[in-house]
Amino acid sequence: MSQVHVEQILGRLATDEAWRERFRRAPDDTLDELVGVASLEISATERQALLAMSPETLDAFAAALDPRLQRLGVTR
Repeated sequence: MSQVHVEQILGRLATDEAWRERFRRAPDDTLDELVGVASLEISATERQALLAMSPETLDAFAAALDPRLQRLGVTR
């Protein structure tokens, strides 16, 4: 079911700052990678809707989540 896959993609983007930043810089490539990494299936309409989301919207959603749900970024 692709709705579940959309939710998984949104969850990754909302809780992982590194993926959000990648999505900000290259949304098409990042979405392709997210779909491919987990063997997810999304429809063309779902893909268009995900790509239409602004980075600011994703950032606002992520900021509204409890920090304990966020993936910690590791810098080298």
